[in-house]
Amino acid sequence: MAQPEQDVLTRRLAQYPVERYPVQHATTQFHLGSVLLHAGESEPARHALTRARDLFARAGLQLEQAKATVMLGVALRTAGRLDEAAAAFTTAFADLATLDQPAEQAAAAYNLGLVLHGDGNVSAAHAAWTGARELFLTAGHPARAAAAARDHGASLLTTGAVEAALPLLEQAAELAERAGDDPGLAAAANVLGLAHLAAQEPSAAVAALHRALGGCPRSVRPADHAMIQANLALAHEQGGNPARARLAAGQALAVPGAPAPVREQARQLLARLPGQTHEDLLTVLDAEHRDQWAVVLGAEVRRAAELPAGPRCALVSGFLDGLLARPGTSYDLAESLLQVVLELPPQTYELIVSTVVDGCAGRPEQDAARLRAVLGSAMARFALPQWQRLVATLNAAAKAAGQPATWR
Repeated sequence: MAQPEQDVLTRRLAQYPVERYPVQHATTQFHLGSVLLHAGESEPARHALTRARDLFARAGLQLEQAKATVMLGVALRTAGRLDEAAAAFTTAFADLATLDQPAEQAAAAYNLGLVLHGDGNVSAAHAAWTGARELFLTAGHPARAAAAARDHGASLLTTGAVEAALPLLEQAAELAERAGDDPGLAAAANVLGLAHLAAQEPSAAVAALHRALGGCPRSVRPADHAMIQANLALAHEQGGNPARARLAAGQALAVPGAPAPVREQARQLLARLPGQTHEDLLTVLDAEHRDQWAVVLGAEVRRAAELPAGPRCALVSGFLDGLLARPGTSYDLAESLLQVVLELPPQTYELIVSTVVDGCAGRPEQDAARLRAVLGSAMARFALPQWQRLVATLNAAAKAAGQPATWR
């Protein structure tokens, strides 16, 4: 999409000769620079934004000049020209202060903080982010204030100032949540979880990281979701809950395209805490309130669908073993499983149903009959169309496997 926009803006420059239409030409240069910057073309962006800034200055348009200076600073920072970027943001900050533009002034301060931090001037960066946060709040921009608080808190955490980082990160999460900024909430709550880990507060870390997962669905932001799951595994490990730790690590590894450092972190945890996944699932379900069973099962069933046939069958068969071993909760557990299965996409739904059928087969007839009875009773708890769908799919899978179609 960027190239067509660039072409349109380039043609528009020719329509507004600078000698005749200097302001329109400057405005077009500003928009062209922004598009180029977002396309990753920092050097052409720098040229366009420099031209825009100079033309706005010549026309006496101070606010537009300051805004162009901020964007020019971003282009310079992107190009690694940190001293020039810092100078641009400092100039824009001062100019915007005189123009009573707190939101734009906050943007200059925030970006100045990024430059100073990248240049190793941590204390000055913290001061810039403090000012940015306060100005963003004054201007009524909680999501942007959250970003300033998050970066400030994350920086403090990397220097070991955990106690100073915690309130900033808590504020960042609260502000992002208030603004309805799910990605911002996920980012802030993830770092907050790490801060609680550093403070040896595993329960608080688990709570923060679950909050982060809520703002970062696997289907929307898979890489970040995997990172948070891997961090959640560390929190459960620190809290002395190896079963939950292994499940979270397995979830991280199951995300296609999870970053290499995330995968390595998860693998190292599993090496430290060897165990059986299907046993972990049952252990967690035993300790979990019933209204959370579908959440836990949903994550593991979706992971199972992506596993090779052997591990997938082992996981499902292990869960079915758990039904036989838990007569007091077997019907409720089976209902939760079927609830999850019914919500799967068609192809995944059929795969898991077939795996359930295979998991019931090859057992002593008494056990197989017991599983069919438990699952059949659980199916009866659903509405008629859902029951009919389950019965039809289970019997079709049984026929395909050369088994009697006796599910009902």
